[in-house]
Amino acid sequence: MKKIALVPITHQNAKQIALKFPFDQELKSIVKKLTHVRWSQTHRTFYVANTPDVKKEITKLFTSNSIIIDDQTDKILHNHLPEDKKIELQRFKKWLIQKRLSSNTVNTYTEVTHYFLKYCELKNNHDYSPRLIEAFNFDFIVSKNKSISYQNQCINGIKKYLSYKGIEVESLQISRPQKEKKLPTVLSLEEIQQVFSVIHNMKHKTLMALIYSAGLRISEALRLKVKNIDSKRMLIHIEGAKGKKDRYTLLSPVFLVLLRKYYKVYQPKNYLFENKEGKMYSASSAQKILKTAINKAGINKRVTLHTLRHSFATHLLENGTDLRYIQELLGHNSPKTTMIYTHVSNNKLSNIKNPIDEMDF
Repeated sequence: MKKIALVPITHQNAKQIALKFPFDQELKSIVKKLTHVRWSQTHRTFYVANTPDVKKEITKLFTSNSIIIDDQTDKILHNHLPEDKKIELQRFKKWLIQKRLSSNTVNTYTEVTHYFLKYCELKNNHDYSPRLIEAFNFDFIVSKNKSISYQNQCINGIKKYLSYKGIEVESLQISRPQKEKKLPTVLSLEEIQQVFSVIHNMKHKTLMALIYSAGLRISEALRLKVKNIDSKRMLIHIEGAKGKKDRYTLLSPVFLVLLRKYYKVYQPKNYLFENKEGKMYSASSAQKILKTAINKAGINKRVTLHTLRHSFATHLLENGTDLRYIQELLGHNSPKTTMIYTHVSNNKLSNIKNPIDEMDF
């Protein structure tokens, strides 16, 4: 995955951000899309003004193009953490592992706690009061326009750390922001067909077809093993999914034909989809496959791998499948989560007669 470092510099007597990256024509063309970006002959680098608005633009542009941002202008990220705090952080991580939390949750909580401890060092404040946490919340999350879901992850991580320290968490009354109620992006059946038609690599097409036809999260698809395919019962066994739950989902007869062709050619040994070293295929590679296909198909929607799962659920609903079955297939804990697909389903909306249809233009 491509990476750009944001390095603070002083140029023409003003604070600027240098955009440092190894020469790459694609990266160069993306950087040039930034408003007011300039080239410094002195520093031999592209640069922009070091302002909050510019940093928001950088974050939006680079993340939408799957570029990793190494923000060296952030004092919190690059503040020094004393050795004793590093040791304590490792102990906290082991404590989280012993709680049998998922590896993703452990890594996320450890990372956000790392940032919080750096912030405490920066402010020379270790009382872990609600005011300190609120200040961290504003300086590290709100002012940098990070997502509400990330903000909630930070609060969860800090709460876990305080619990590990034996500090009464509930008495701190740390409030959470309300989650955004955004509707998922959904592709039509025709658009799904367009995407598959432009993918010619058999492994790539099989992986994308699996995610869509079974409504899988990308992590679930990549962890699948050959033994999880039950062709006799026409089911796929998902083991240890989100919330450490097992479930079954659909194995499409059409997809099974494609899967068998794929298996004969690639003959995976352990995971259903493996890289050249025989290890689990990466999520970033899968995302790149879909992004390339979306561009080739000329689809002007913001599409991720999760869009295929959303599309699967919406198409089931439009075909008359009961919401309770869709909930089971997707592995949702609550029917409220599945209900969101009623808002993007075309069935009900298409039956509403628009009053403008009675007018003569």
